[in-house]
Amino acid sequence: MGHRSTQLGLGLIGIGKPWGYAPRPAPSESAALALLEFAFDLGIRYFDTAPSYGDGVSEARLGRFAKSLPRERRAQISIATKMGEHWDRAAGAPYADHSFDALRLSLDASMQNLGRIDILQLHKTTPQALRGEDVARAWEYARSLGITRIGPSVSDPESARMAVETPAYSVIQLPYNRRNTAFAGAIDAAAARGMWIAVNRPFAMGAMVHAGADKRDAYAFVLERRFSGVVLTGTTSPDHLRENWEAFQQARETA
Repeated sequence: MGHRSTQLGLGLIGIGKPWGYAPRPAPSESAALALLEFAFDLGIRYFDTAPSYGDGVSEARLGRFAKSLPRERRAQISIATKMGEHWDRAAGAPYADHSFDALRLSLDASMQNLGRIDILQLHKTTPQALRGEDVARAWEYARSLGITRIGPSVSDPESARMAVETPAYSVIQLPYNRRNTAFAGAIDAAAARGMWIAVNRPFAMGAMVHAGADKRDAYAFVLERRFSGVVLTGTTSPDHLRENWEAFQQARETA
């Protein structure tokens, strides 16, 4: 299992709401769809979204893009979304709720937005949520909808350990970069078990690039861990996406 089984994926929080080291407003509908088309033409096939990325805006835009593709192209892409973080319209902000009813309603809305879900992750994961009956019921509900690739998106060591030790989980998402190596061991353990790993924040939400870090070097650092999965880039700029794509390919060749 090596670096050639790791691809560049596109995280879509930025097409739904402001995000990143220097947050910018979400792009227009036409600009968002143009970005997705550009990403596909570059060779990106993994798209990561969530219901809380702007009150379902990110999911809805990805869904419209996916449905616009010819069937053979649609079959080439993987759509990953999440459940567990929701959008408070009155406050204009996300909040976590891992109760079964909230997870079920969220998943129903995601299915409507996206049409098909290839990978489902638990958002804003905590050890308590992973141990809870409500989350277990929500996974069962997901399976009843035909979603078989499941696992948590983690930000604490205990959740990562639990994910790796749970046979039902085949997917894990976590942050990793030169500034944050806390999950190095979790990546290695997940890779050893054959899990699909999505690494987010390879540039620390853009802070490393803003500080002058070399993108190829940042990607190469992540790829040193050797895993099957994706490294997510969150840019909404086609120019930056091309730069990231080229840097990633260079890093893969030298890793």
